[in-house]
Amino acid sequence: MLTHLLTRLQHRRAALVSSFNTGFLMTRFLVAGSGTDVGKTVACAILTQLLEGEYWKPVQCGDPSHSDTAQIQKLINFPVHPPAYSLRAPLSPHHAARLEGIPIRPEQIIPPITSKTLIIESVGGVLVPLTSDYLSIDLFKSWNCQWILVSKHYVGSINHTLLTLDLLKKYGIPLAGLIFNGLPNPDTESVILNQIKAPFLARLLPEPIINSQTIQRYTTIWKPLLAQLS
Repeated sequence: MLTHLLTRLQHRRAALVSSFNTGFLMTRFLVAGSGTDVGKTVACAILTQLLEGEYWKPVQCGDPSHSDTAQIQKLINFPVHPPAYSLRAPLSPHHAARLEGIPIRPEQIIPPITSKTLIIESVGGVLVPLTSDYLSIDLFKSWNCQWILVSKHYVGSINHTLLTLDLLKKYGIPLAGLIFNGLPNPDTESVILNQIKAPFLARLLPEPIINSQTIQRYTTIWKPLLAQLS
């Protein structure tokens, strides 16, 4: 009972610290995905460069030399904050942490303080467990972010995207809009946009290679986003 109460108090403290830190920020955007490997990292690189901001992935899983944080550092020349937890196994955080014997303490995952726009990359989909009884959305929703959802086109993506958007709505999470990853697909995109009334922000297209020049090109293409996100 005492342990449970202490955990709740620690989570409350983290939320208060996060709220206090917001006063030092221009804006926070949390880039989430309808699933894993949908293009969040590339979208984050473009947004960070476009907004001349800073990047942070709170928890990453997999080989650190090939992690999202490492990839971002190669793509842009803006500040990249180290993750609160970097786990080696390419698994969900709670599983990877158990294998390494590292307890994840959500109350200790606190966004960096910055006067710049902070782009936060979520961990996989929105319901990824940080611990066996604590989901990533329960932590991320306390950070006073505007959320951007990346949806990649594949069979089943309509269902996954609508379920994710419905969940964000139920949690009262503010949605800045959607980024579609893939060639234009009106049949898919019209259903998603009409069902949820979510704004369409930008598109990622299939690219043979992703490098800093690719990010610069998209920064130019996405420039009209500045008016919507400022």
